[in-house]
Amino acid sequence: MANLQVEICGVKFKNPVIAASGTFGFGREYNLLYDISVLGGVSTKGTTIEPRPGNPVPRIAEGSSVILNSVGLQNPGVEHFIKEDLPFLKSKGVVIIANVAGKTLEDYGNICARLNGIADMIELNISCPNVHAGGMALGIKPQNIYEVTKLAKANLTKTPLIVKLSPNVESIPSNARAAEEGGADCISLINTFTGMVIDIERRKPILANNTGGVSGAGIKPIALRMVYEAAHAVKIPVIGMGGITCAEDAIEFMMAGARAVQVGTANFTNGNSMPEIISGMDRWLNNHGIKDVNQIVDVLTLN
Repeated sequence: MANLQVEICGVKFKNPVIAASGTFGFGREYNLLYDISVLGGVSTKGTTIEPRPGNPVPRIAEGSSVILNSVGLQNPGVEHFIKEDLPFLKSKGVVIIANVAGKTLEDYGNICARLNGIADMIELNISCPNVHAGGMALGIKPQNIYEVTKLAKANLTKTPLIVKLSPNVESIPSNARAAEEGGADCISLINTFTGMVIDIERRKPILANNTGGVSGAGIKPIALRMVYEAAHAVKIPVIGMGGITCAEDAIEFMMAGARAVQVGTANFTNGNSMPEIISGMDRWLNNHGIKDVNQIVDVLTLN
């Protein structure tokens, strides 16, 4: 077997395959399908200071090779996560990445302070509408990314900080550098695109919120390009995601510069997708005489 272990910001993962936030909950349901201890890590459901009920239904819709969601960060709140969900994840021996969000800069600072030293890593979801920015997501402009990252990092003295970048921006390299300059230890990308699907009989958007986040296999080529751009714009590690459904997809992201990958929507279409990706990566490495998965990181040669 090839060595699948990777290390990011001093945190050791048994393999580079991580459950993406929002598609895996806190892992309990998928643990009924397989022992989730086989995973490298779990990025938890986006968590906020207070419990949130989420958006009205319908909030999931299908497109060609993609799905759209407007779940609206439904979650039980950080205290419930610490009391009920964290112990379960710790019992599975996976790296715990607490994905966090807020409506204001202060929210991000407060939740990071609460989770400092508790989770293995923190992942900032900065694609949420921010009330002090006129409803604009903090992850759109480099200056805002810098500010929220700096505030979050100031409240994390014991826990590495990942900043999750939105693709709905003018320049991925500029935003990646803003996160790095703000103190991020790592960046992850991409979050979902903004999209819409329409019921032509009702002449209305299918989603109650009108628009939603687009994810799934159809976004992979764009996500891969953005991961490549980000990885070559910063010196900090990059975790790649967006449309990964198989081992070959994961290998592409690592060749483009990602140190690890997150798998999201594939968990809906195939509940065993991540164990299959892990075993498929091991098989591919062995078939190509590669003893260590780290040897394929950033090996892409452009034409």
